Amino acid sequence: MGPLGYSVHNPVFLISALCVIAFVVFTLALPTLAGELFSALFSGATKGFDWFFIGAADIFVILCLILVVSPYGKVRLGGAAAVPDFGYVSWFSMLFAAGMGIGLMFYGVSEPLSHFGSSAGGIQAGADGIRTDWSPLGAAANEQEAIRLGMAATIFHWALHPWAIYAVVGLSLALFSYNKGLPLTIRSAFYPIFGERVWGWPGHIIDILAVFATLFGLATSLGLGAVQANAGFNKLFGMPVNETSQVILIIGITAIALYSVVRGLEAGVKRLSELNMVLAFMLLMFVLFAGPTLLLMTDMGEFLLAYLQYLPALSNPVGRDDVNFMQGWTSFYWAWWISWSPFVGMFIARVSRGRTVREFIISVLLIPSLVCVIWMSIFGGTAISQLVRDGYGAARDADLPLQLFAMLDGLPFAQITSFIGIVLVIVFFVTSSDSGSLVIDTITSGGKVDAPVPQRVFWCVFEAIVAIVLLLSASGLSALQSMVISTGLPFTVLLLLMCIAIWKGLASEPR
Repeated sequence: MGPLGYSVHNPVFLISALCVIAFVVFTLALPTLAGELFSALFSGATKGFDWFFIGAADIFVILCLILVVSPYGKVRLGGAAAVPDFGYVSWFSMLFAAGMGIGLMFYGVSEPLSHFGSSAGGIQAGADGIRTDWSPLGAAANEQEAIRLGMAATIFHWALHPWAIYAVVGLSLALFSYNKGLPLTIRSAFYPIFGERVWGWPGHIIDILAVFATLFGLATSLGLGAVQANAGFNKLFGMPVNETSQVILIIGITAIALYSVVRGLEAGVKRLSELNMVLAFMLLMFVLFAGPTLLLMTDMGEFLLAYLQYLPALSNPVGRDDVNFMQGWTSFYWAWWISWSPFVGMFIARVSRGRTVREFIISVLLIPSLVCVIWMSIFGGTAISQLVRDGYGAARDADLPLQLFAMLDGLPFAQITSFIGIVLVIVFFVTSSDSGSLVIDTITSGGKVDAPVPQRVFWCVFEAIVAIVLLLSASGLSALQSMVISTGLPFTVLLLLMCIAIWKGLASEPR
């Protein structure tokens, strides 16, 4: 198509691109109306469908755990003779960098502090009897239990459930692409349900929804990354904290992502992901040994036990009165992970050929969950220890994007570690944008994994434009969050259908 040599799936590419352009024009032309619309979408989805998001995520976890212990776990993705394309280190690095890098940097300190503070604050209710506090479950009876409940609620949002969402999409795509010979695109996962109709408009609609979910999920993360990088550069170098600086950062980091896009999967995403893993491990080890090391080591096990203790109550989708936590935190998170799932799931499928189903789920579900437990326990535990035991409240009192850097200020070599933190945010930003462009390009080209580079450039630029437009809109970050919710809701239905398709697909595989 055209002088750039585009190779696209016409209905999916054209409709997706035109709808995104129309969305950008609408948001720029009518920012106030757009802000009101985004707010209404967010409120309606989180308040009306909180039970749906939470119940669906429970189903994904249960399915993954059943597959690990079932005979289906022996099925090899790509056939019995397939061998992995990447070694374990490179594979884990790409899984982690694509999956939730920016989120861990943004919420690694702030979320444990927030849940600890609300748990310690107890239950509060208005005149109508509806709770107004943000505490998870029924709050905590004392400070120590508030720490346990706060960390359990944090780990709940970053461990089994989000990775199960990714595993469902990744496994379905890898199975139907590598074992059944179908194109590597979202519609292929629904072949056992819709049959040949997946090549018609039902399939077009599925792929278009996947493009929207991926685009707005990435835009949200890019917006969060720009805000945090801006706060870090302000702290270290005096960069003004405003929308202009954040737009400049998005443009600059997207330019780096474009270079990575041109370099390709092996030379671009793989090397950046490995660099990120090294830097993240260095920062993690520094915080562990510069902070209250012995306390963190012992508390890590206690936090994991607290997570397992509170997991049934936290994952319960009905009959709860902690509405603010359930809707404002959990529903938003599950919609965010689900909106990321086409992108992360397809990327995981791209790099997971040759693994068995059991190996795939253990590596995609259990190992990253354990890494997130360790990360949140060390970063969140250090911040809470600074507040409770040292009386250092700078992290708690700082604005959300600055809380990580405020925690690092309480440790030695704060300038160096804060700079490493900024670099991590930027590289996570780049790998997310690069990987996302690769995935959207695959979807809109009908499943081609070697489509022309200009197509990836097109989507990489579009992601940046959407992030900038939403960041500059009347509602700022809340607009980003609202679009995640609105695209995550219909895609949740598709993920539930994927669970049925996976079971049917595995049942027909030789073991």
